[in-house]
Formats: sequence, structure tokens, C-alpha cells
Amino acid sequence: MARPLRVLSLYEGFFAGGARILHTDVVAGLHAGGQRHSVLSIASEARRESTVQPMQDDPRYLRLARAGVEVRTLGRTAGGEPPEPWGFTDDELSIARDAVERADAILSLKEQPLGILLALRERGMMPDVPVAACLHRSDPTHSGPALGWLAAASETGLLTATISCAQTTSDAYTRAAGLSVQRWVVANGIDTESFRPGTVDEIATTKRELGIPDSAPVVVFAARFDAMKNPGLFLRAVACHSRRRPETRYVLCGAGMTWENERFRALVQESDVPPGTQLRALGIRHDMPSIYRVADIVALTSAFGEASPLCLLEGAACGATPVTTNVGDSARQVEGIGAVTSHDPDEIAATWEHVLAHRAAYRDAAFAARPRLGRDRMIDEYRDALDALLQVERAAA
Repeated sequence: MARPLRVLSLYEGFFAGGARILHTDVVAGLHAGGQRHSVLSIASEARRESTVQPMQDDPRYLRLARAGVEVRTLGRTAGGEPPEPWGFTDDELSIARDAVERADAILSLKEQPLGILLALRERGMMPDVPVAACLHRSDPTHSGPALGWLAAASETGLLTATISCAQTTSDAYTRAAGLSVQRWVVANGIDTESFRPGTVDEIATTKRELGIPDSAPVVVFAARFDAMKNPGLFLRAVACHSRRRPETRYVLCGAGMTWENERFRALVQESDVPPGTQLRALGIRHDMPSIYRVADIVALTSAFGEASPLCLLEGAACGATPVTTNVGDSARQVEGIGAVTSHDPDEIAATWEHVLAHRAAYRDAAFAARPRLGRDRMIDEYRDALDALLQVERAAA
């Protein structure tokens, strides 16, 4: 009997973010389906958005460990910029080569980890293994030097293909990096068993824990404290909306979204949020299904970079109504179940008010959309892409 396909995924590190949630879901699903997956993480901790995030505490790492997926790390610290290809030590490259040699195919989670593969090739240590970059942005010009590494990997033949989570992502990277490789688009999916409507008891428990009255409208903002997510726009919309509906609770989740973050406190003040506005800044949460279940609206105010945001799908699967700016494939994601706005805080606040006024109809639409939001289709399409990746490599040989 033929042995299972062996796939190595390269992570820049384990830290909070939709792309890591998504890719970890894919790896765990494919591993459970019979392939043999492993992970090499360049970093063992991350210092981002005013937080320190150790790998061993990260839910994505813990999930892979429980699934029996081997995870190795070079032990670095991930920060604002990924490590340059020339900066890897001989010992680090030896570890990477060993991991690559044991794989039939490589998936790079975003373009940042490609630096270590370029370093291996530069030193004559890169085995002949097909490589696919899994891309999750719609504005690659904000990728820093990693965009150049992606272009170099394509030009030199190191890169075999890309797998993008949105058509806007695939098109944007092709233009920006001049890619001439096979391209696949696999739309995001989520675990609808975890992200589901809450029971009466579950909703009551979460509202009690967060101090939310039963009748209060709830707007959830699930995003890290980063310019891409544009938290200032969200807070300016809160300032507008809270004057109309002061009973509303605004729940913010994500790295850096805490009162301990000095920059967050300053942004709240700069945004003219009225005193007494009910802001719940919870930081990183590992119980997002319970948060979404109490939400009427899941808001996204991103300025750039988004491709296929998971928070919109996750919130909708729990019954919340997604309201988003038009970035990446966001508008396509929420068609029929949510609303799209400009970057004007007054318009965003007015849209929230409209959704709350028609809440029952929007909730019913979200529930009806659940079958198309699931992850099984996504995992099957990744499996097909990996099979095609090997065929492309054989044809090139």
C-alpha cells in the first residue's frame, strides 16, 4: 500500500490571527483524513500588538499537538518583521533542511516563511520539493520585504503554486509580485459545529459574565489592534452610535484590545467616545463562539489587506449580522446576510441601527446561510490542490 502524502507547513510563528486559525484547521483536517502533516515554526513566541504570545500557550499549537501533528521550532521571537534570508544560522538551516527532506510537499503559511527556503536554496541545501504559498491578504504591498521573497521564489522556480483564500488575493499578488506559477483559490470555511447558535442558557451565562443586560444590543469587534483593522474607525462609529443608542454594549476582542494597552486608551479618547459608553475591551479570547452568540452585529472596519475575514463567517454562523467595509472579498462574503459600508463612521453607525431595527430578518438569513459556511468543502479543495501541486511538479520535471 502506498504511504500517505507527507506535507510540511511553514509558520512564521504561532500568534493570534485569522490566517493561523484557518491554516491550522486545514492541517488538522487533512491530517485526520489520512495525510501526514508536520509544522516547522520559525518562532517559538511572538511579541505583537503589545502582547507576548508563547507558542506553547497558543490554541492553534495546542490543537495540532492534540491531533498528533509534529511541530518543530527554530526558537526565534516573531516581531514586526520576518527574519531576512541571510540571517539564518547554520544550525537553523540544518533543522529546516531536515524537515523539508521528509516532506513530499510544502505549504508556506503566507509569504513570510519563504525566506528560509530561499536561504536553503542559496546555500545548496534545498531539496527538490514542490512549494505552495498560502496567501491571505488583498493588499500585498503591506507585506514588507516578504513580497520580494515571493517574487524571487517564483522567478527562480522555487515556488510551484499559490493557494489564495480569495480571488482578490490571487489577483493582487499576481500583479504585485509578477507571479508566473499555478494559482488556486480556496475560499475560507469554518467549523460550524463550534460556531453555532447558542442555547438560552449559554447566551444567558455569557451575558452575565460580561455584565450585559438581556435587552441590550451587542456589537462585537473581533480584530487585533493594528492599522489594517482600523480600530479608530470602529471607535468613531461607536462614538456616533452610542449617542443614538446608549444602551448598546460594544465588545472588542483581539491582541492589544485591552485597557492595559496605552495606545488603545489613547485611541478611545481621540475618537471622542462619550463617557459612560459601554465598551468591553477583552483582549485575546479563546472562547469566541460564546462571544459571537450574544452579538447582534459583528463589525469589521478594516482599511486594507483583508481577503476573506473569518470573523464575518464565524459571527454569521452564530447568528450575528456581519457589517463590513468593502475590503478584499468581504462584500461577497456577506451578500444576503449582512451589510457593506463606506469608511464613514456616521454611515457605519446608521447601518448598525438599520440592522438592529430589522434584526429578526437578518438573523434568519444568517442561520439559512450556515450550510455554505462550513469547512469540509475547504479541506476537500485543499486536498485537491495538493494532489494538483504534485502533478504540476511531475509535469515540470
